[in-house]
Amino acid sequence: MAIVRNVDRIWYAARPLRFLDERAHDQSGIVPLTPSRLLVSDPGALGRIFRTDRSMQVDGTSTLGPLVGQASLLFANGPRHEAYRKVLGPALRGGPLRGYRGMIASATEDAIAELVPGTVFRLHDWTRALTLRIIGRIVFGELGDEPLSSFTRWVEGALGSRARTLCYRYGRVPLPLPSAWHTFLGRRRRLGEELVARAYRSAAAGGPCLAGLLVSGAGPLGPLDDDELLDQLVSLLFAGHETTASSIAWTLFWLDRHPAIRADVASELAAARGDGSNAADVPLLDAACQEALRLTPPATVAGNRTLTEPTVLAGRPMAAGTRLTPCVYLAHRRPDLYPHPHRFDPDRFLNQPPSNQYLPFGGGVRRCLGADLATLEMRMIVTAVVRTLRFRCVNPERGVPQLRGPAMAPRADLRVEVTTCLR
Repeated sequence: MAIVRNVDRIWYAARPLRFLDERAHDQSGIVPLTPSRLLVSDPGALGRIFRTDRSMQVDGTSTLGPLVGQASLLFANGPRHEAYRKVLGPALRGGPLRGYRGMIASATEDAIAELVPGTVFRLHDWTRALTLRIIGRIVFGELGDEPLSSFTRWVEGALGSRARTLCYRYGRVPLPLPSAWHTFLGRRRRLGEELVARAYRSAAAGGPCLAGLLVSGAGPLGPLDDDELLDQLVSLLFAGHETTASSIAWTLFWLDRHPAIRADVASELAAARGDGSNAADVPLLDAACQEALRLTPPATVAGNRTLTEPTVLAGRPMAAGTRLTPCVYLAHRRPDLYPHPHRFDPDRFLNQPPSNQYLPFGGGVRRCLGADLATLEMRMIVTAVVRTLRFRCVNPERGVPQLRGPAMAPRADLRVEVTTCLR
């Protein structure tokens, strides 16, 4: 059994989506990777995990750790984690969130203006460039309009393909030797100097931005040194655009593959006022976005939790030190919760399911801080595209999931052609 589980762990690391697809029929809701690491998709167990989040420990991962840094708010625990949420959370919901609408609309209009009839473009490249521009402005204020091309190149070097990701994760040779790992670290160091300098300039400019909150040292966080500041800037830029870009690309792809649903969404948008920011104004569009998040979630798992004391989960006793990984991908494919789980069916989201059955942004006290921002961007950008353009996927067979670190995106070579401009 130990040998089988060791093989499972290796297979999961090498071909995670195939591994999960082969276990989608397992209704136990718990898939062992090792005796002390479990993938969890049982609704009751997930609810228990999220309700008791504060009693568990979160550690960095081998993929995200070196990218965002070990001081990242994504891996903070206890009071430090609560402090980050108290300082940054209010800027990502309520009135401040509504204040981003004009900037999102302007950035989207500029991006769409480049898509004249006959243009063929890589869908995910387009959504990533747009969402990075948006989060750049939210993090750095007006200085966010400066190109972040160095950030894009750096992330691409580590996560641009499965081969690059495996090399990045398992090719970490000692620093004196030339290697892709050495190149990655060198680029992070140079990028860090650029991002930290931009954060201080943004704070000095005085406009509202997340960098200003971090640099100010106000509130429960207190002053950050440059290393911790850099980890938060990278975390916000990466988490604030990569998964959102994937979700928008998937929504546009699924609408293209289901012309009747797309026509109904277009009719709804033609009759609706506003920019799509208010979900109540565009219930079918919002349901289509929610269904895209279910069928092709922005991340396959919702972090890792380590038990700090023995517990019983789904009727199983578990020792302290057991690592629990809520598996979004498997939870969203349970036929007992979602009949015909592989079908794109927005109607199922016209009535919202319980939260422990639907977790594209995780749950508990670690639910994604930017969840409201991500869904706002999804509705607004998809609204603008559907209202402005008619398009078709040139190679829809490439619309299959591919991991970019923790994000589950369409393949990089999925291309779209603009056929008509409706301006």
